[in-house]
Amino acid sequence: MSFGDPNNPYGQPPQQPPAGPGYGYPQQPGAPQQGYGYPAAPPVSQPYGGGYAPARMPGITRAAQVLLAVIAAAHVVIAAVYGKALADWDTTMLEAGITGDTEAERYADLGKGVVVFFLGLAAVFAILGLVLLLQYANGGNGVRVCSIVYASFAIVSGIFSIPLYLLGLLIIVVAILTIVFASKRASAEWFRRPRY
Repeated sequence: MSFGDPNNPYGQPPQQPPAGPGYGYPQQPGAPQQGYGYPAAPPVSQPYGGGYAPARMPGITRAAQVLLAVIAAAHVVIAAVYGKALADWDTTMLEAGITGDTEAERYADLGKGVVVFFLGLAAVFAILGLVLLLQYANGGNGVRVCSIVYASFAIVSGIFSIPLYLLGLLIIVVAILTIVFASKRASAEWFRRPRY
């Protein structure tokens, strides 16, 4: 067996031709690109967690918007109930025989202040709900986050409103559903969609 025998398993491997720039080698600056088939496409940028951007508001997001409207309307009703109680306050205190006693009048005025506070709080909640409701079509992710926070506070508000003909129980249930629907992935994609 000779050293140059190509069938010799112990012989020197055959020499490969020198490899130039091509597959598996870095390109030299100024060297022409050696391509196979079609030219390379530009990299695809996928902001917002993927390439999916919904064109229409998803049903789950629309449901969150409707439930937000129910919460805002319930707070309008609560504000109206507190407003009626405030309007009838003096008459109710006169019928109860509170007038004339300074100590009793002081406690009655404190109760009137609490009613005014809850009236103002319900009115602010109704206005905030309306503002969030109107931002669902064009708002960003901040609207979704604010809706979740608003619904969380609505749960607390519902606890205080349970004596009002179980309206508070309705608010609690609707607020929990709003949090769930606004937290869904479809809602997140809707609020994070690119706006051109």
